Amino acid sequence: MTRHQLAAARPWGLLFVAVCLVAVNMRMTITGVGPLLEQIAADQSVSPAVLGGLASVPLLTWALVSPLAHGLSMRIGLSRAVTWSLIALMVGTVWRSLPGGPPNLWLGTALIGAALAIGNVLLPAVIRRDFSTRVPLVMGVYTALLGGLGAVSAGLVVPIARIDTGAGELGWRVALLTTGALIPIALVVWIAATRTPGGRPVPAPDSVAAPAGLPPRSGRGIWRDPVAWWVAAYMGLQAALFYMISTWLAPIATTAGRSAVEAGVEVMLYQVVAIGGSLLVPLLYRGNLKKWVPALIPAVIAGAFAGFVFTPAAPLPWILVGGAASGASLSLSLLFMATKAPDHSSASALSGMAQSVGYLIAAAGPIAFGAAHEATGDWLAPLILLLAVGAAQLIAGIVLGRDRLVFERA
Repeated sequence: MTRHQLAAARPWGLLFVAVCLVAVNMRMTITGVGPLLEQIAADQSVSPAVLGGLASVPLLTWALVSPLAHGLSMRIGLSRAVTWSLIALMVGTVWRSLPGGPPNLWLGTALIGAALAIGNVLLPAVIRRDFSTRVPLVMGVYTALLGGLGAVSAGLVVPIARIDTGAGELGWRVALLTTGALIPIALVVWIAATRTPGGRPVPAPDSVAAPAGLPPRSGRGIWRDPVAWWVAAYMGLQAALFYMISTWLAPIATTAGRSAVEAGVEVMLYQVVAIGGSLLVPLLYRGNLKKWVPALIPAVIAGAFAGFVFTPAAPLPWILVGGAASGASLSLSLLFMATKAPDHSSASALSGMAQSVGYLIAAAGPIAFGAAHEATGDWLAPLILLLAVGAAQLIAGIVLGRDRLVFERA
């Protein structure tokens, strides 16, 4: 390899590391809140039920801010927008842990949610731009890191908060602050990967002119595109399935006679297996399988959950199958935001629109599931609801199995 080739290869490899580091930080700062709610509530003199709304703040900001990410990237550039989102994420993480009353906690969390919304939207566009021949592989790794490190954060914050310093425990503020420990590293590597030694942004390796015959690609135009709405539906329905199952799996398990500890382990196992499932997408989403995998995955998830409900004495196979399919479903949803766009600019517009709509759909899932259970007193009605959501995602998967892109004339 010549010196010129080495120089050309270095930004690509460094950018892959940078994308991985950004992925690591996309969930760590929010998944650590739940396990610390009781400590935070005691310190802030409010009930845990009131603080339960803190977990909804990121989802709300994702729905509100996601549509703005594309416009931001068009104004200041894709790479700079990600840079500023990392800076905002770092500031929000520090702000949330500052001494004082509830405003710091809530406003810091809101800034974290807004920063994550920008990152969530633009990373699929970055992957579409800079890894055009490896999109399924890089997206699978991105999704696995996103979920995996989120689980690690949730598991570590309580032990960190309880570390005895001699003058008392470290407490929840320090524990939540540690969830952002890797943000400065990600920021430095990201800046290094997206800028040349002379300070200019690294040019996209697959930058090409827009194909002739396509209509103008605007952020507003994406809201009128039928393919974009199918991507948004698939994103929202898969997220609704995931949140319904992960929220209500433990209550169903305890109803079947298992202990709270056993039920918690089953939920953890479901989410851990989902990490591995996200890595299956590069193997499945190719060739003729590309037409059928988007529809088969939700069918597997719904079928596994039905098995979990009707055969409670043997939950493990259903948890393993359903968890793996759930991880693959998330990875595929994010993959569509890159592969259903003709270029990275279209990908950022599609990602912003799909995630905004998707998280609004997702937020309604667990609420509707719980309401169905409360109204009937059993798990049959919620199961029917979940099967209906799975069927709707299956239909969206059939449509998305066709070789159509956004902004493509029929």
